[in-house]
Amino acid sequence: MKSKEIIIKGMHCASCVARVEKSLKNVKGVRDAVVNLATNKATVQFDKTVPSLAELEKAVKDAGYTPVTSETPDTGHVIFKVVGMQSAHCEGIVTRTVKDLKGVKRVTASFGNSTAVVDYDPAVISKSGIKKAIDGAGYKAVEHGSPEDSEEAERRREITTLRNKFIFGAVLSALALLFSFHTYFPVISGISHIIVLYILFLLVTPVQFYVGLQFYRGFWNALKHKTSDMNTLIAVGTSAAYFYSVVVTFLPGVIPEGSREVYFDTAAVIITLIILGRFLEAKAKGRTSEAIKKLIGLRSKTALIERDGSEMEIPVEDVRVGDIVLVKPGQKIPVDGIVTSGSSSVDESMITGESIPVDKTAGDEIIGATINKQGLLRIKATKVGSDTALAQIIKLVEQAQGSKAPIQRLADKVASIFVPAVIAIAVVTFLIWYFFGPQPAFIFALVNFVAVLIIACPCALGLATPTAIVVGTGKGAENGILIKNGGALETAHKVTAVIFDKTGTLTKGEPEVTDVVTLNGMSKDEILEYAASAEKGSEHPIGEAIVKKAGDAGLKPDLAVQEFAAISGMGIKAEFNGKQLLLGNRKLMAEYKIDVDEIEDKLTELETQGKTTMILSINNEPAGIIAVADTLKKDSITAVKSLHDMGKKVVMITGDNERTGKAIAEQAGIDTVLADVMPEDKAKEVKKLQEEGYIVAMVGDGINDAPALARADVGIALGSGTDVAMETGDIVLIKDNVMDVVRAVELSSYTIKKIKQNLFFAFFYNSAGIPIAAGILYPFIGFLLHPVIAAAAMAMSSISVVSNSLSMRRYRFKK
Repeated sequence: MKSKEIIIKGMHCASCVARVEKSLKNVKGVRDAVVNLATNKATVQFDKTVPSLAELEKAVKDAGYTPVTSETPDTGHVIFKVVGMQSAHCEGIVTRTVKDLKGVKRVTASFGNSTAVVDYDPAVISKSGIKKAIDGAGYKAVEHGSPEDSEEAERRREITTLRNKFIFGAVLSALALLFSFHTYFPVISGISHIIVLYILFLLVTPVQFYVGLQFYRGFWNALKHKTSDMNTLIAVGTSAAYFYSVVVTFLPGVIPEGSREVYFDTAAVIITLIILGRFLEAKAKGRTSEAIKKLIGLRSKTALIERDGSEMEIPVEDVRVGDIVLVKPGQKIPVDGIVTSGSSSVDESMITGESIPVDKTAGDEIIGATINKQGLLRIKATKVGSDTALAQIIKLVEQAQGSKAPIQRLADKVASIFVPAVIAIAVVTFLIWYFFGPQPAFIFALVNFVAVLIIACPCALGLATPTAIVVGTGKGAENGILIKNGGALETAHKVTAVIFDKTGTLTKGEPEVTDVVTLNGMSKDEILEYAASAEKGSEHPIGEAIVKKAGDAGLKPDLAVQEFAAISGMGIKAEFNGKQLLLGNRKLMAEYKIDVDEIEDKLTELETQGKTTMILSINNEPAGIIAVADTLKKDSITAVKSLHDMGKKVVMITGDNERTGKAIAEQAGIDTVLADVMPEDKAKEVKKLQEEGYIVAMVGDGINDAPALARADVGIALGSGTDVAMETGDIVLIKDNVMDVVRAVELSSYTIKKIKQNLFFAFFYNSAGIPIAAGILYPFIGFLLHPVIAAAAMAMSSISVVSNSLSMRRYRFKK
């Protein structure tokens, strides 16, 4: 399934999200659309019919909002924002670099506003070619209007606009309050009442229709689509106070005596406070996605490579697979690769979260964006551009941050009816106070009507879940735990059973030959020579261990083996000089009807020690036994104990025999072993546990265990180096560390706790605030909520939800 992302301007609440999602889902070919209020992004998924970006943008516009991105033709004119151009010297470098490009007609660079304006011939050079040249000069060029520019630029523009509007509104509102209580200030106390009303009108009108313009625009867009949202409540509430005051000022005769109070100051202060809330909210929302910004900031700009016998520094985008990259001490490693020569320690903390540098020598895999600490390294590039581990991690985190957790469904359902319900409550409140309230009844009715509209806050409902998911997935990514979607984040903490694959997950996956048992007059060297020759070229860990053992013994496993075949879950068969060789477990021997009863005691003895036994048969006669042991990883015992302490059932699944499996499980502290399980049957074992009522997490290598990972409620794939198994599992652990399974569960629990806190606050705030604003306490204690206080409470509700999510950035994983 493919997807597209759109940045959307103008959304402020859960009702806005619902409206945009509905409009996008109506576009032909769209399978699903998820809108994230925290990031102001829509992720649109589609299958066969691919909708154009223009169609999707039209759907956003039809819903009453503004898509920020757009596809523009290559017109031969481009404006780049050049990050890092901070002086006239830098300006000169950028100008010369671009001017020397073939096809460039004119370039105007300015360090004052950090831009470069370029006119060029699209038939000769592309925008990307110009960008690459600027980047290659040591700067970062971002095309004006591109998605990369738009999101940050739009966020900055929004914050600047809101800040300026707040300052303007605050000054006029303060003056309006001053004149509303002019009798308390001797300097202006002598001004007549009617002049004060005119002054208030002049002060408040710009606040109402300039500072509050966005509310009217949102209200009108909603009205055109026969719906309502947050803007509806604010526009109707403040307009009621403003226009009533206008009537009192200019047509006082139509208002009964005793009801001629004005609420200019109330309307102005409400709008100003809500703008303040939006300003603080916008700043806070920008900080929720800092993890992505940090990851993007890790990218290297240039690479030093060896090409055609000479060294050259090139933009990292121009590095090709197979290039030899030179990395000096202290430099950032630009791409993923394999060390061909040199040795050093590499700081991988920015990718894996592991603070201790990792030693690297020839043959070791290395991850781009990490830092070479000491020696010179020559690295053969294996993954570049969008294929690097860093690029995949960024893509994965963005995907997760654009997803929804199932827990958000309740908030979405409430949001779909929230605003109409609030309007209905406000109308009922007005009518009750007007017909049954004390005198002046109209004033009481109006004030409470406005208070109900203003205090209701669908913003908090819309932000409760996505802000926590954005921060939670970002925190995981910073520590090498990649959570692919909100559903996995929510389900992980509910898991009641954790199944670990044995080889490579609980154990190192690098077995060693521990015993060679001779039978029928064969020597140990002969057994090793036959077995290693048959396994030569094998990628199976046991085969590699046997070949290594033969090499260590000085043997050369180069017998002319023919007709080699691997038999899944059993072993291998081959022919050598007319002899049939079998090397495998009891199942393989049984398959070929080879009697192993005489060696059963020896097999049992070795297996009781936790060793895997391989029987070598030559011409259907047992010739020897090779025992291999795979030791536990250093953190396996701690991880299992931690999961038990959480009350989780821990299970080990393996293709080994029961004795071997139990021996390893006993060392790890696991009490349930599923042994002799073929790779294709692992998913069935997961299903059995699910049928017993367990919520199951499957932990495996992400490749051989793919069916079981997919079947589990949460699939957790262990990565290793650059092999992060991005397409498998709901959670990917970059480090080959079993304790990260525990940390993933803890992070899930912590994030869901924050989401529940946010939702509780949002629901509690609205369910308590609306009745109080309606005046439910007045008959008992004579308390009425002033609309200005309601506005302040509404603004703070959104800020408190976002701030609660932001507090997750201080979360520290247990050691």
